[in-house]
Amino acid sequence: MGSFLKELLAEIVGEVVLSVIACIALAGLALAFVWGWGRSPLVTGGLGGALLAFLGYGGWELRRPARPGRRGRLAGVAAATFAVAALFVAYAWSCNCS
Repeated sequence: MGSFLKELLAEIVGEVVLSVIACIALAGLALAFVWGWGRSPLVTGGLGGALLAFLGYGGWELRRPARPGRRGRLAGVAAATFAVAALFVAYAWSCNCS
């Protein structure tokens, strides 16, 4: 019974920590966007578009069939960035930080 409670508490604390990190990251991204938009809307839109393209490339790399040989560094970084962003979006979606 003690190990069950210990594991349950560890899972609850882990969920809370990930939710808080996701909410802080979401708030920071929103503040950076608003600040950037006030300084230069063109650069902010361009960087936002580049970030979306990079995340899209990472998602495409995760979905496409494996090919023989080593995956390139850029593809690996893009896939890892997409996975982390998807995890943060999932946690930020469930938090009440709006």
